[in-house]
Amino acid sequence: MQETAPAAAQETAWSTLKKPVNVSFASSDVRFPQDQVPQVEKQDQWSPVAWKGEKVHTQLLLWTNKAIPELKVSVTDLKDRKGNRIQAANITPGLLRYVLTDEFREGCGDRRPADYDSSLVADLVDTTTVTSVARNTVQPIWLTLEVPRQTPAGIYNGVVTVAAGKPYRMRVSVTVQERELPAPSEWAFDLDLWQHPAAIARVHNVPLWSEQHYAHMKPYYTMLANAGQKNITASIIDEPWNHQTYDDFPSLIKWTKRRDGTWVYDYSRFDEYVSFVMRCGIKARINCYTMVPWKMSFPYHDESTGKDTVFTSKTGTPAYNAFWGTMLRDFTKHLKEKGWFHITTIAMDERPMEDMQAVIKLLKEVDPTWRIALAGVYHPEIEPDIFEYSIASKWKFGEQVLQRRKRSGRPSTFYTSCSEAYPNFFTFSPPAEQAWIGWYAAAQGFTGYLRWAYNSWVENPAQDSRFRSWPAGDTYQVYPGPRTSVRFEKLVEGIQDFEKIRLLREEFTRTGNRAKLRELNEMLAAFEVPALEKTPAAVTLAAARATLNRL
Repeated sequence: MQETAPAAAQETAWSTLKKPVNVSFASSDVRFPQDQVPQVEKQDQWSPVAWKGEKVHTQLLLWTNKAIPELKVSVTDLKDRKGNRIQAANITPGLLRYVLTDEFREGCGDRRPADYDSSLVADLVDTTTVTSVARNTVQPIWLTLEVPRQTPAGIYNGVVTVAAGKPYRMRVSVTVQERELPAPSEWAFDLDLWQHPAAIARVHNVPLWSEQHYAHMKPYYTMLANAGQKNITASIIDEPWNHQTYDDFPSLIKWTKRRDGTWVYDYSRFDEYVSFVMRCGIKARINCYTMVPWKMSFPYHDESTGKDTVFTSKTGTPAYNAFWGTMLRDFTKHLKEKGWFHITTIAMDERPMEDMQAVIKLLKEVDPTWRIALAGVYHPEIEPDIFEYSIASKWKFGEQVLQRRKRSGRPSTFYTSCSEAYPNFFTFSPPAEQAWIGWYAAAQGFTGYLRWAYNSWVENPAQDSRFRSWPAGDTYQVYPGPRTSVRFEKLVEGIQDFEKIRLLREEFTRTGNRAKLRELNEMLAAFEVPALEKTPAAVTLAAARATLNRL
């Protein structure tokens, strides 16, 4: 993000522009302030290199010292010399919108907007391609080019036209390489962004779990599936995270204690929801939250009183084991009948090791084949019992442990949260950091990445990304609409690079090309978290991508 210049200097910069309207391609790794003349070298051509099946991005910047009543963006087909085409439908321009953000400071913890420096940042990628532009304003345009898998290799040329009083014809020349990315459903990268269905009901003003709700959810989940998402986030109790989000997090399972003291569990909502998400394309795993919530209380309906009540007890106690043991035996039977048991985990989020040990013991007593997921601190003592383990970015598994886990098909990922200044996904984070995530996973041998919030929106997410507890943007990666974001698109960009690296490693290993394999590993050695303190992610990525394209 560029430094904000003093108001007088900004006014001078605007008034002394050589041309009243300026248009240029610019890096997708930079956020340009809305009220500051961009310090860029003008470029009228974008020349990306892409694999078949890959999405690539850039920005088009327009800045002007006069009002533009109508700005419109249009694209042409891209053609090579042999007459092959990439249809214009594969080139998506979207106007970038500015949202309020703040700053990192101490990261986690309660915060009041008045205590933090706030600014506007371009993050929301709007679906419209027509707008007006005020004087002394920057209007970024996000440009996505998706290369169809059947595209013959070659150089494809076309034009993006920015109509702003007069047409500005900007050239696109993409080099399509012979290599091909598989479809997102076949990516090896373990992506886990937690979904929040109630937030979608709220922003679209429809009843929770209604037909309208499911209709609105579908494009969000489809967009996530197209990013390679593997996991379904399923809440099996009310508020697994103790109301930390703006919207409620209701249980998908209704717990009822009968008058005779026995229990009945209604799985109809769970089945309906899981089946729906699977139809959207997310079906590798079902992660059920949770046996150890952030507040140890478990709501249920008591038929003897006719009221909703709450069970409270600590893990490992006879009361806790009886309460959960009954449910788990019933839930195990139900999941096996549905054919889902082998892809289901009981998932925990940043829970103490003692609690985890108690839960592991109980689950193994119910069924030794129960799978367990944990996002949190790395505990070697319980690692062998954790099927899906995501550790904070400051931790590493160790090479032997990681290789053993990968051989047995256990997802072994890392995550970032409100506690890390970098790399991260705040609305003020440099966009390159989101792409850096995929490269870091490849460099360290992780199988993927987890982040706690895909769409846990704040009150007005399209205007103000700040929240009461964490740095701005921490709670969501996409916007209502659904509309994507710079952050989400850069994350997918990095995942694509992870897949490229994986495929090249496999090829170089299979063919015995030790020189290229060594060059690939040397390229990845630069991806360490402490390095970001002195070297911006964009700098490291630029050098690494040049090597990757050559390899």
